[in-house]
Amino acid sequence: MKMKEFELKYGCNPNQLPAKLYMKDGSDLPVTILNGRPGYINFLDALNSWQLVKELKEATGLPAAASFKHVSPAGAAVAQPLTETLRKVYHLEGYEMSPLASAYARARGADRMSSFGDFVALSDVCDVATAKVLQHEVSDGVIAPGYDDEALAILKTKKKGRYNVIQIDSNYVPHEMETKEVFGVTFEQRRNADSIGKDCLQKIVTKNKDLPEGAQRDLLIALITLKYTQSNSVCYVKDGQTIGVGAGQQSRVHCTRLAGDKADKWWLRQSPKALSLPFKPDTPKPVRDNTIDVYLSDDDDDVLTDGIWETLFTEKPERMTREERRAWIAQNKDVALGSDAFFPFGDNVERAHRSGVRYIAQAGGSIRDDQVIETADKYGIVMCFTGRRLFHH
Repeated sequence: MKMKEFELKYGCNPNQLPAKLYMKDGSDLPVTILNGRPGYINFLDALNSWQLVKELKEATGLPAAASFKHVSPAGAAVAQPLTETLRKVYHLEGYEMSPLASAYARARGADRMSSFGDFVALSDVCDVATAKVLQHEVSDGVIAPGYDDEALAILKTKKKGRYNVIQIDSNYVPHEMETKEVFGVTFEQRRNADSIGKDCLQKIVTKNKDLPEGAQRDLLIALITLKYTQSNSVCYVKDGQTIGVGAGQQSRVHCTRLAGDKADKWWLRQSPKALSLPFKPDTPKPVRDNTIDVYLSDDDDDVLTDGIWETLFTEKPERMTREERRAWIAQNKDVALGSDAFFPFGDNVERAHRSGVRYIAQAGGSIRDDQVIETADKYGIVMCFTGRRLFHH
């Protein structure tokens, strides 16, 4: 049923009432609430994440999904089959997977700690397989262009019937100009509706110019993800999914380090030691995810004290040494990286190389571009200058 306005649960915080959603021109909202009562931040996540997955689908032709937290993606992905290892890492052994379900599983699996309590966006009509994956994850809500009847029935059982389910009109196109009010002052700008496609990857500035189809797809995923990530931001992508997103940092190299550390953790979760951790059968998935993150930390102190491991494990696990972690990370290859603005120094490339980055797309335009290109050439990295800045605030 079409709505002119929707009364939100509250604003950014519970004390910020009243709060509502409406169209300034008095037209109907482009969304329908099928279940629950979404709040202010839920809708910020929903509308940003919907734009992301819609653009991913348009750029790649594949079903896409995103997992959002606090107006930035914890993960985003397009449909690609899951390996048996990833099924185990993502707690999906025995699940029937549709292409859309695999896209969400990958988006959620990019950073399972950050995705706890996420808002989900789906590019296609939510099917039963995707609903069943969502059913067993801690999540605040989902936005999609439609829902199969059985899928909607499954989702309505979440959170004791309070799970937020939003349907968006996939044909909705917002006005060209957008406004935002801050401290009583109104800002106006043209909406960033420029599409991101392979034309962004034509200017290859390094000696190595070999950019295969899979790498082009991954670079587009990185750039489109960054378009809806709070700046400064850097994104690592592998095999059709983000594996590390660094958002909202004041320094670009800190973005690169943060996202690189997440990419390393994603890869380390697939190591034999991590996969064989002897969890007790009744250990909840979020507890497993958090414990694995601690287990994989680059920390020589044994933070898994006797009291903790006796609660979680059937036997005390052997910790990975720093040398073992580094050796496993070194096996990660052919990673793509996007940056929402230029790299000012070569240190970003140095850090990216440590996490297996082989392909980079960044805006270019730094006074030290020559130094950045030289650093990429040192490692045989392919680097494109997109000529586009993708700041998002």
